[in-house]
Amino acid sequence: MSSQVRTYTAKERNMYLVGMMGQNMIYNIIGTGLYFYFQSVIFIPAMAISIFMAVARVWDAINDPMMGTFVDRTNTKWGKCRPYLLFSPAVIMVITILTFCNGMYSSANTPGKNALIVGWAAVSYILWGMCYTVGDIPLWGVTSRMTEVEKDRASILSFARMAAGLGGGVVLLTINPLSQALGKKLESAAGSVLKGQQMGFIIVAVILTIIGCGMFQMTGVFVRERVPSAEQKFGFKENFKIMWGNKPFRNQLISGVLRSPIQILLSVAMTLMSYYYGNYFGDYMLYMIIFGGAIFGGQFIAMALVPKLAEKHDKTRMLIGSTIMGAIPFALIYPVYLLAPRDLDQPLWVAILFVVFALAGGGIGALSVLQSVMIADAVDYEEYHKGYRPDGVFFSGQSFITKLSAGISSIIQGVGYSIVGFSGDNVSACNEALRAGASFKDQFPQYAGMMFFLCSIPPAIGLFLSIIPLRHYGMTDEEHRTILEALVQRRNAQTEETADN
Repeated sequence: MSSQVRTYTAKERNMYLVGMMGQNMIYNIIGTGLYFYFQSVIFIPAMAISIFMAVARVWDAINDPMMGTFVDRTNTKWGKCRPYLLFSPAVIMVITILTFCNGMYSSANTPGKNALIVGWAAVSYILWGMCYTVGDIPLWGVTSRMTEVEKDRASILSFARMAAGLGGGVVLLTINPLSQALGKKLESAAGSVLKGQQMGFIIVAVILTIIGCGMFQMTGVFVRERVPSAEQKFGFKENFKIMWGNKPFRNQLISGVLRSPIQILLSVAMTLMSYYYGNYFGDYMLYMIIFGGAIFGGQFIAMALVPKLAEKHDKTRMLIGSTIMGAIPFALIYPVYLLAPRDLDQPLWVAILFVVFALAGGGIGALSVLQSVMIADAVDYEEYHKGYRPDGVFFSGQSFITKLSAGISSIIQGVGYSIVGFSGDNVSACNEALRAGASFKDQFPQYAGMMFFLCSIPPAIGLFLSIIPLRHYGMTDEEHRTILEALVQRRNAQTEETADN
């Protein structure tokens, strides 16, 4: 019997990674840039933002498995995932740009105008989430269809997480500083400081969106699907039962939901850097590079090490260890702030926070790679036991975790900001005071304290809780190796039988 295995080429891998980087540029333009834009540029109230983002995430709870079902029922000459990767980037580009096309919320506006501003922000954000899902689930799902080789799959998923982190890092480091710098130059043409800042943000967001979507398009053009599709198809209701009935996947899903608050760091980071280290209108790029480099450096090192370590160590134990490794430094961020609330820009405290963020980034990087690899393993588990390969549905679970995490994070963030009054006209007044020479650290300590609290305590609690379902994961690495070998033999036997007929 033939033991031939199918896998991707170097070119396909590289173009997939280019697309992954571009797609995550788009995600972070919305995930970090848009929240800052809504709150600190056009001054939509914090609770309003939290509410409509939470509503969007509830819809995604339904929308993601639906999209996964569509992917698994798709059967074209391009495969299951490629059709969506070919046609979704252009649509995502348009709706991403439209989310920034809005008015400025103010108590001086009529209630109707403010309602329209909030309404369009909500509608455009929900539409963006739906369009993004159409590209996101196939992008991750195609990895389990590009190769039958476990080592190759772990490798591409590790590199994919690194590419995703790099794309997110580019946006995190550039969108706000470039927008504010351009906004200053546009103040005269726009007629006011606030309008200049808004125009600067829109222009930079449009440029980054076009670049990101152009890169995302490369995946659909160059990637090929090599793992045969199962003939059996299921509907939406049946796929929900399949997802919940697969114990390894179910425990991954529960664990991912519990650690949702880790997303707060990404959404608060831009605001924290801008206000605490830059006094909003000042230069804080050095601190962005230092702390961003710590987080992403820690992530990349961990992501590079995970595939090699996974060859020798049990992935479930590695995931639990990575979670603990991330939780401890997260828990330290707020105490560090309490020790020196006005001095965290001094060299000693910068060095301490650098180490803390690097360790946190390493934990996040390791668990993100392991999550993707273990979801792909759960797909193999389902095919082995049930004869059905739910790539789209299971990777929709990963998309669901990411989006639900953002929704839960936005609620926690909105509540926290509302408690201290960092919302709406108060943000506008804060910006005006800083423009006039006020010190954020000295005159707005309640805002600074809440930002550091949000980056620290909720993520740490979520990470510790997420360990609970992983203690009874449901599949060992040895069991998975046996499953994968059996699947390769089964597929080759089917191929030979088809050829003989």
